Amino acid sequence: MEKNIEILEKLPEIKDKITKEIRKVIVGQDEIIEQMLIALISNGHCLLEGVPGLAKTLIISTMAKVLNMKFSRIQFTPDLMPSDITGTDILAEDKADGKRYFEYIKGPIFANIILADEINRTPPKTQAALLQAMQEYQVTAGNRTFDLDRPFLVLATQNPIEQEGTYPLPEAQLDRFMFYLNIDYPSYDEEKMIVKSDAAISLNSVKPVINAEEIIRIQQAVKEIPVSEHVLDFAVKLTRATRAQYDDASEHIKKWVSWGAGPRASQYLVYAARSRAALQGRLTPAIDDIINVARIVLQHRIILSFTAEAENLTPAKIINQIISDIK
Repeated sequence: MEKNIEILEKLPEIKDKITKEIRKVIVGQDEIIEQMLIALISNGHCLLEGVPGLAKTLIISTMAKVLNMKFSRIQFTPDLMPSDITGTDILAEDKADGKRYFEYIKGPIFANIILADEINRTPPKTQAALLQAMQEYQVTAGNRTFDLDRPFLVLATQNPIEQEGTYPLPEAQLDRFMFYLNIDYPSYDEEKMIVKSDAAISLNSVKPVINAEEIIRIQQAVKEIPVSEHVLDFAVKLTRATRAQYDDASEHIKKWVSWGAGPRASQYLVYAARSRAALQGRLTPAIDDIINVARIVLQHRIILSFTAEAENLTPAKIINQIISDIK
């Protein structure tokens, strides 16, 4: 435990170093960067949504360089096949005796950080190739199963405004993502700085701050952070309050929500609260940490009713209402 405390005490300093390097390339987006770091040390995946030109891909590639981990970029297209992600068997020949055999060539999924660019541009069959990897950290090909290197983080992007030729992610796929992050437009001053800067030159100046082994140690230390009963109770109550099927659900949830979040959301709320507290130099999370991550954990796990859509409600507004109800 003493060793874990020593690691956790250094974490805010490590966070500052990582953020400083990322800011050499990325202007603004401080909240998004922090949320991605929370996902990293929580061992969770992120789905980033934003209109074109908001540096979604650049944020991810910059972070991979700062973290000094093996990085793969997969450009999702309508003709992408599952084997283009996981790998495939090829017929090879032994030069010594001329015998032929099948050799498995690993795909780009075998890396530490995966950028799944425009993930909604590929059909569900190919999207499903990520499911086992994201949940079990394994890839099955034929009758063989391969373990993926740790840490393993999928950072996917999608464009919310161009729907032609896209395939919405199925609920099972969405549920594998710990966070659903919305990237917004920069402020006036930030946009002016972006115009003045040269991202290509800045990216070359980025230096690695940490490596995979150190990140694994941090993940293990954060996982053992104790969580008080009242924080656990709040996380579970918050998730259960999204479910309209319960008799004790509030009237507006019964009216606005068709399906609520599952138990995985409760787990992710607690994981993320631990990580947020650790990044800020605290050795136990508070209810405020749960509230801070509630929207990005829950919003993609709530299916709205027709009534809610007719009233122009969003999952974020409903989550805010639930928090107000149970506080």
